[in-house]
Amino acid sequence: MAGPGADAPAGPADRDPAARTGPLRVLLADDQALMRGALRMLVESEPDMEVVGEAVDGAEAVALTRAHRPDVVLMDIRMPGTDGIAASREITGDPALAGTAVLVLTTFEADEYVVRAITAGAAGFLGKGAEPYELLGAIRTVARGEALLSPAATKSLIARFVAQQRGGDGGERAVPGLETLTVREREVLVEVACGLSNDAIAERLGVSPLTVKTHINHTMAKLAARDRAQLVVAAYESGLVRPQPW
Repeated sequence: MAGPGADAPAGPADRDPAARTGPLRVLLADDQALMRGALRMLVESEPDMEVVGEAVDGAEAVALTRAHRPDVVLMDIRMPGTDGIAASREITGDPALAGTAVLVLTTFEADEYVVRAITAGAAGFLGKGAEPYELLGAIRTVARGEALLSPAATKSLIARFVAQQRGGDGGERAVPGLETLTVREREVLVEVACGLSNDAIAERLGVSPLTVKTHINHTMAKLAARDRAQLVVAAYESGLVRPQPW
C-alpha cells in the first residue's frame, strides 16, 4: 500500500462503470502467444469489451498500460525479465494509472506469488483454468473497483502470507492511517477482511449497503488502499484480524 503522503488511491468511484464511455478496455500480459490469442478472442467476443494491447513481459505491460490507460490488465505472474508482481507494483503505484485495475492470472502453482501480487496492488486473482464466464465476470468485477476476495482460498492465502512475513511471532505492523478510523469503520474493515460482501456487512451491522460502501470508501482513503484486497492485507498486517489455524 502507499505510504504517508502518497497521492490519493483509486477507489470504486474512480472506476465507476456509469462514468465510462465506450467499451471496457483490457490489456493482456502473458509471454505465451497462444494464451494471449485465446484471451483476446474471449474478451472481444463481448460487445462491451475490447483488447487495447498485448504485452509479452512485465516491462512491456507497464509501458502499454501507460500508453493506453486500460480499465483492466490481465497479468500473468511468471514472465521473463520483469515479472507480473513487479509490473503490478509499478502500475498500481503510479497515481496516473489510478483508474487501472490489475487482475492476476495464475496456475496456482505457487501460492506465495499470488499473495505477493495482491500485496503489490493487484485487485485479485483467477486461475487460468477458470471457465470463460468466470473470467469475463472477474474482469467486470475489478473494473468496478471491487476485488476478487470471495473465494475462501484468497483470504487464507493472505492470512498465511502475513503470518510468514511476521516470522510466526505474531508481531503486528503499524498501518498508517489505522488510528484515524472510526469505530464503525473498524467494524466494517473487519467484516471486509472476513470476505463479506457489502450486502452481508449491511445485514450484520444493521445499516444500508450504501452506508457500508461509504464507510469502505472512507477507510480506503484513510489507509491509502486501492481496493478491498489491500484492505484485507491491512487488517491482517495490523493485527485487527488474526489468521486462523489451517
